[in-house]
Amino acid sequence: MSTTLAPSATRRAPAATTRGGRSVGLAWLAVPALLFFIAFAVIPLIGVLLLSFSTWDGIGEISFSGLTSWRTVLADPGLPHALWVTFLVIALSWVVQTPASILLGVFLAGRQRYRAVLSVLYFIPLLLSSAAIAITYKALLDPNFGLGAGLNIPILVQDWLGDPVLAFGVVIFVVSWQFIPFHSLIYQGGVRQIPRSMFEAAQMDGAGRIRQFFSITLPQLKYTIITSSTLMIAGSLTFFDLIFVLTAGGPADATRVLAVDMWKRGWQASLMGPASAIALILVLVGLAVALLLRRVGGGSANAGASQQEGA
Repeated sequence: MSTTLAPSATRRAPAATTRGGRSVGLAWLAVPALLFFIAFAVIPLIGVLLLSFSTWDGIGEISFSGLTSWRTVLADPGLPHALWVTFLVIALSWVVQTPASILLGVFLAGRQRYRAVLSVLYFIPLLLSSAAIAITYKALLDPNFGLGAGLNIPILVQDWLGDPVLAFGVVIFVVSWQFIPFHSLIYQGGVRQIPRSMFEAAQMDGAGRIRQFFSITLPQLKYTIITSSTLMIAGSLTFFDLIFVLTAGGPADATRVLAVDMWKRGWQASLMGPASAIALILVLVGLAVALLLRRVGGGSANAGASQQEGA
C-alpha cells in the first residue's frame, strides 16, 4: 500500500506549489494599483486633513490653529444651505437620470442594427467637456442673444440663469443631459446579462413587454441600479466645473453646492483651512452614502449571487 500511495503524493505536490506560486504572483499584480492609490488618494487626503487644522492663505506660511477652521465652517450659516443644495442636486438628478437611463438602456439592449447607431449618438454628450457644455447652454439660454430670441419663441425668452428656481432647474437638466448616456450604457450591459430563457418562459406564460419589464428586468437590475446610483451620487457630490461656469453658485446662492462653496472659501477668500474642512465633509458624506447603498444592496455576498444568476 505504501508503494502505491507514494507516487500519487509525489504527483500532487507540484500542483499545490503551482497554485501557491500563482496566488503569490497575482498578489504582486495588485502592488502598482495599491501604490497608485496611496500616492493619489491616501496621501492627499492626509494632507487635506492636516490643512483643516491649520490657517493658510495659499501663499504664506502654514500655521496650525487647532479646531479654528472647523469652528468657522460649522458655525457658518452658509454650510447648512450648501449641504441642502447639494442633497437637492443629488436627489433630483437621481430622480431624473435613473428612470431615463433604465428605459434607454433597455431600449438599446435590443438586437436591431439601428440601435447600435443610436448608442453612439446617445454617448456623444459624455465625450464633451463639462465646461464646454456649460458655455454652450449659457449662450443658448441667454435671454437677449440665445435660442429663444433667435427663433422668436417667447416661452424660451426668460432669464433662465438669473432666477433662482429656473437656474436650479437648468443645472439639473444639463447634468442629466450629460450623464444619462453613461448610465444608459451601464444598464444596457446589465440587461444583456439577463438570461433570455427568463423572457421566453414569461412569453409562454402570456406576459407582455410591460409585465416582463416590471417582473423580470427591474428585479434583475437591482445591483446594477445600486452601482449606477453609487456612481451618480459620488459624481453629484463633486459637481463643480459645470455649475461654476453656468451660475458660479448663484443667483442668491441657489446653486451653491459644497464643491463650489469649497472653491469660494479656498481660492476667492484665501481660507484654505475652512476649504479643507469642507473637502473632508464631502468625503464623509460620500462615504456614508456609499455604505448606505451597500447596506441596501445586501453586501457583496448577495451581489455575487445576483451576478451568477444573471450570467
